[in-house]
Order: sequence, then C-alpha cells, then structure tokens
Amino acid sequence: MISIHNEPQPTDLGDVRVANRAVVLRHIRLHAPCSRADIAARTGLNKATVSSLVGELIDKRLVRETGLTENRVGRPATMLVLDGEPYAALGLQVDADELVAVAIDLGGNRLLTWRRAFAAATVSPAETVRALAALSRRAISRVTAQGRTVLGLTVGVPGLVDPAGAVPLATALGWQDVPVAADLRAALRQPSFAVGADTVANLAALAEQRHGAYAGTTDLVHLTGGISVGAGTIAGGRLLHGARGLAGGIGHLRLDPTGPTCFCGGRGCLTALVGLPAVVCRLLPDADADGPITDYLPELERIVALARQDDPTVLSGLAAAGRHVGQAVALLADLLNPEVVLLGDHLATLAPWLLPAARATLTERTHAPDAGGCRLDASTLTTAAALGGATAALATIEAGRLPAR
Repeated sequence: MISIHNEPQPTDLGDVRVANRAVVLRHIRLHAPCSRADIAARTGLNKATVSSLVGELIDKRLVRETGLTENRVGRPATMLVLDGEPYAALGLQVDADELVAVAIDLGGNRLLTWRRAFAAATVSPAETVRALAALSRRAISRVTAQGRTVLGLTVGVPGLVDPAGAVPLATALGWQDVPVAADLRAALRQPSFAVGADTVANLAALAEQRHGAYAGTTDLVHLTGGISVGAGTIAGGRLLHGARGLAGGIGHLRLDPTGPTCFCGGRGCLTALVGLPAVVCRLLPDADADGPITDYLPELERIVALARQDDPTVLSGLAAAGRHVGQAVALLADLLNPEVVLLGDHLATLAPWLLPAARATLTERTHAPDAGGCRLDASTLTTAAALGGATAALATIEAGRLPAR
C-alpha cells in the first residue's frame, strides 16, 4: 500500500466498503486479467460484494471488461483489467539544474515526460514555485485536452519534507520553512485535486517499488544523486517516513571530518563527497571557470567520456566516490537490512565506475555476513522522483475512494 505525505485519511475508519474497494482494485492491478470469481476466491470477499464493487469501478471507468476466457475449468468468465483511460496523475521533481514533470495513467503508463532547464539553487523558493506551477499548468492542459481528469499532483524536493508538504530545510537549495505544497496549490488556484509534496528520495523509492527493475520488492532503498544525496526506504512494503516525516537525510551523514565543506556547513558529509556538484568540482576543476554551473549534463557527459578513455585522475576520483557510497550503503544495510539498494540520478550514470569500489566497501564494512544479503545496483529508471510523485498522486484512488467525475 502506498504511504505518502498527501495520502488522504478516511473520515470514517469503519468504512468497510472503501477498504474492500481498495482490495479489489489492488488485486486487479496485480493480477489482471482476472475474473470476479478469481477476486472473490483470492481476497476472501463474497461474490455479491465483489460484483457490486466491480460494478462501481466499471461505472467510474477505473476497470473494464476484456471479454471471455475459456482457458479455465467451468463456464467461460468475463475478465477484468484496469482502465483508467479518463484519468491522469502528475508528478514533479526539483533537480540541480532542471524541473521535471511526469504524467501517468492508472496503470502506470507514462503519458508525458517533460524536462525544463532551471537552476533552483540560484533563485528564491517563490520563483521555483512559480516555475513549477507554470510547468504543471502545461501538463494539466495536455492531459485534460485528451479528455482526462487529473487525480492528483505530488512534487519531490531535495530536502526535508514534513507531513504537511512543507520544507523545513533544504540546504542545497537554500530553503527554510517553505510551505511548498500549499504555495503550489495556491499558485494553481486551489485545484479540485490534491497537491502534495515529499522528498525526491522517497518518491524515487516509491517509483522503484512500483515500476523499477526490482518492482514488488518489499524492502529496498533508493539512494538519490543530484544536488544532494538522500535515501528513500521501502520497509515491509511501505514507505518509511519516520515519526515526523523527516527520515532519509543520509546526505548529511559525516563520513570524513576533514573532508570538503557541505551546503549544510558541516565537513565531509556524504553530499559533499558524492553529490553531483561535488563530483563535478573534484573531477573537472575547470568546470566553473566561466561562472557558477547551471547545467550539469555537459559536465557529467565529460566525466563519462574521460572515464571511458581510462583517464587516471577521473578513474581514481570515481573509485574514491564509490568507496564513500559503499560506506553509506553499509550503514543502511546494517540498520535496515534491505534486499537491494539502488543508485539513482548521476550515481546511476556513473555506476560502471562507482559500483566495483562501492560493492567491495559494502562487503568490507557491513557487520552481517555477505552484507546481510543486500544487493547494490544502479537504478534503471529515469526521472524516478517525478514518476514516484505521479504514482503517489494515485493514492486516493488506490485507497478505495472513487473519483468525482
């Protein structure tokens, strides 16, 4: 089940029908095509209840019938699959040098992926919110022109995000006490759908669990790259937020007290050692010769090109970064014992050169034999946080609430 900062809470905890509807919808999502009888048999709900709930879902075009199947014992059965064609969910993410928007349908299929160059760390939070609102309006216009209703929107921010969708601190952006969800909602003139916010790491982890190469894994961590480093954790199949919603701030774990200064003012933080600005600055000392970097992609491509050419300085620097990544992952492995830790963003791009040292350090530093069974791999998802944001925006429907259409 999705657990996210904009997840609606039932007003009536005894609303059994809503809970049962969520069970039916989830079963269809995971096991389609399936019949009403299949759902009743697998969920324990009686056939009359399933038939009534499926009728509601078909009426709202969340589910559709695909015809009969005869490859079964007994009479042919009408099979069901997710529909959701009239609906869309939106996700946004704030990166080091761009804003990203993703729209998906109920089945998780991408309807659009847009990227806009934007250096959020160089402007005010208000200007970033205005840019997010402009990008959102374009995406909303695109999907509504297709006859779709927007079910929700979630934005990912590289910093701490509380349950109200506010950012108490995002040092890499220079943000403090920014009510980003409320401000974005106001900029969009109080839309009929929910607007929420969470960390880019949490949303990326959600995308991994639903759409990534390790989809369905109940215990995983996504380690984000980009302007700062964060850890999004799925534990026991649920997103781990912590007591105040502020879990995952591994980017300010101090690994080297004599290391470089971080955005937060500390020395030797993980972000200061392996964050994108840190890696570019260390491996390409001439990168900012013409002023502050506002587009990291060309610099990242330069690093990849040099690594492929076996440049000794770059290879040595990437190996050092890999060891720092391995240190951090070893702590995650001992504390959380995940099945897999996935490297995202620029860490995934540089994974061919980071992973050998990172995996060796993980094995060396973890207390449990064989790193507790934890695998360390590169994410295969692009724009994972925005994809996770769109997935989170479906929480209302997946919790069993019918859309108002």
